[in-house]
Amino acid sequence: MSTSFLTPSSFSLQFATSIKSSHPIPFSCSFPLKRHTLILKPVSASGAVTPTTSIEIEKSPISATPSKVLPFRVGHGFDLHRLEPNYPLIIGGINIPHDRGCEAHSDGDVLLHCVVDAILGALGLPDIGQIFPDSDPKWKGCDSSVFVHESVRLMHEAGYDIGNLDATLILQRPKLSPHKDAIKANLSALLGVDSSVVNIKAKTHEKVDSLGENRSIAAHTVVLLMRK
Repeated sequence: MSTSFLTPSSFSLQFATSIKSSHPIPFSCSFPLKRHTLILKPVSASGAVTPTTSIEIEKSPISATPSKVLPFRVGHGFDLHRLEPNYPLIIGGINIPHDRGCEAHSDGDVLLHCVVDAILGALGLPDIGQIFPDSDPKWKGCDSSVFVHESVRLMHEAGYDIGNLDATLILQRPKLSPHKDAIKANLSALLGVDSSVVNIKAKTHEKVDSLGENRSIAAHTVVLLMRK
């Protein structure tokens, strides 16, 4: 079976920015809020544009500025999802053939969620669950590439680039060896970095607990951010 994935060339992004005050945000802040509308236009394998999806991302101007400017910053991310029948298994933006997939509010991409948390953590920001809460219907079934693009935007706004990123996926099945190159290439494209600075590893859990019994999947990511 073939695998498919989205790269930045697979959709067009349009940002419309306006200023709006006194709007609730996922974490406490008394500063005015900028609202960004992210318009995704996915392109099918045949080249046909599917119906447009419009997603509003709310942010605070203060969120992108770390309290202390450092030459480099290190972040760690972790994520875990249950595996259930009748769900797609999407890892790093790649649809992996399997008899079950991640049950989640968004598309359940455990690797991209983990990467986002690592970048946010390095910047000293709230985690992905606070910025993109699963209680918000806006993110229901959302493509996790949206979260990656927002975390990268915050990173650049704070004045940092990715030095390197190392990720470890933990799952008993399926074997990821045939898909690792595709996962790495797609993740590198989403981050806007050369694939040489991205490393993807995969481990089983020796049939121990939910990970080893094919009932869940987990990921760890460490990222180094370097001052521009």
